[in-house]
Amino acid sequence: MARYIRHAACFCALLLVALLVNATRVQVFEAAAHDENPANRREVIARYGLRRGDILVDGRPVTGSRDTGEQLRYERTYANGPLFAPVTGFASQEYGTTLLEHTEDGVLSGSDPLLTPFALWNDFTRRRNPGGDVVTTIDGAAQQAAFRGLAGRKGAVAAVEPTTGRILALVSSPSYDPEVLSGNDPGVGRSWARLNADREKPMLNRAVRQTYPPGSTFKVVTAAAALDAGVVTDLDAPTDSPAPYRLPGTRTSLTNESDGCEDLSLREAFRWSCNTVFAKLGVDVGVGDMTATAHAFGFNDDALRIPFSVARSTFDPTVDKAQLALSSIGQYNTRATPLQMAMVSAAVANGGQLRTPYLVERTTTSRGTTVATAGPRPGRQVMYPSTAAQLRELMTQVVTEGTGTNAAIPGATVGGKTGTAQHGIGNAGTPYAWFVSWAQGDRDVEPKVAVAVVVEDAAADRGEITGGGVAAPIARAVMEAVLRSKE
Repeated sequence: MARYIRHAACFCALLLVALLVNATRVQVFEAAAHDENPANRREVIARYGLRRGDILVDGRPVTGSRDTGEQLRYERTYANGPLFAPVTGFASQEYGTTLLEHTEDGVLSGSDPLLTPFALWNDFTRRRNPGGDVVTTIDGAAQQAAFRGLAGRKGAVAAVEPTTGRILALVSSPSYDPEVLSGNDPGVGRSWARLNADREKPMLNRAVRQTYPPGSTFKVVTAAAALDAGVVTDLDAPTDSPAPYRLPGTRTSLTNESDGCEDLSLREAFRWSCNTVFAKLGVDVGVGDMTATAHAFGFNDDALRIPFSVARSTFDPTVDKAQLALSSIGQYNTRATPLQMAMVSAAVANGGQLRTPYLVERTTTSRGTTVATAGPRPGRQVMYPSTAAQLRELMTQVVTEGTGTNAAIPGATVGGKTGTAQHGIGNAGTPYAWFVSWAQGDRDVEPKVAVAVVVEDAAADRGEITGGGVAAPIARAVMEAVLRSKE
């Protein structure tokens, strides 16, 4: 009898060993595969079982979490969602995440191993940390000023701090409330369908994901190329530019919105935004140097992240001379995001050095302990400091006595450039109104803010003054908000 008992005991021991081996195989070696199986809802339940960390502006959260008491317990909430949607994006139980909610999801959801000093232990116990917080660079007052200035019109505003690259405002209009996409009830699906069917595209982040012909604001880049290449050595010397200007190799003549542009100096041509002068300058500089200068400013760069991706701004390096002439005044294939044009203005303000823009200042644990910081951002010299000084002079004159007087701020030095970008078949579309600028308070040792504004539905005169009349007041409000906050 004892032998049968021993055999049964051995058999039971073998079964126990087999059970342990199988459990080890499933829970250790195949854990990742089971985690990624769409049928496994444990990860989803655990993800929404804890409050999500917050995104902060001016040290205050602009996001939150609501306890629903359901299986997927916490839903995302947004304070003033339409204002900050181009920064936060959305976090949806049905449709995933976008923008900062996506790129910083590891911190916000608590899954980032940097949130705990015992990451391996958490992996073993399957424990999830409380969500951490993301501190942004956004200036709340500047964001509000840009949002109010656009007032629901299609367009965008981007503002950066020239010396650091910190993004101070990022606004897209029309906007939407990300909270309507947070949960998983039938209303979320209806909201998703409605937002995607909206012809105004409220979920499109126009500040970083939409490119436009920059129009005459691109003349800042063309002037920089001409000065750096030595094509222009004296701001006040005649440029030998006919008006109208026949595009090389064609019978097409380029004209100006105003008279008096023939042979005008670079100073006066910049002040009154003469197309003929800058088209000829682009041809004289040549496609190689024009492309190199545009690339230095950030055009044709696929790699820019802030930390979410930014659409590629373009300057076509394969153009002929006629196309180069048009490209040099911000038309033809030249396209730019508002953030890109803010970078152009920032480089001028910062002595020719461009700092890489960024949106996240630091990330922290739920208790406020810093996990990671932005650190010093890489910069590059995009033009000679002397060229930047001359461009600052030219941009200042645009505001003091040119087409950008609506951007003037008492007690501050402001530089700017207006632009009206034509588009559509036969340029029949309502022109886009542009304004790029920078501002320095009289007590400041360096410029504090660079701004780019584009308004798509600027129903106004087609002349260059459109950018000054429609977009410049928005830029002024943003710059004033930043200067006041810096004080």
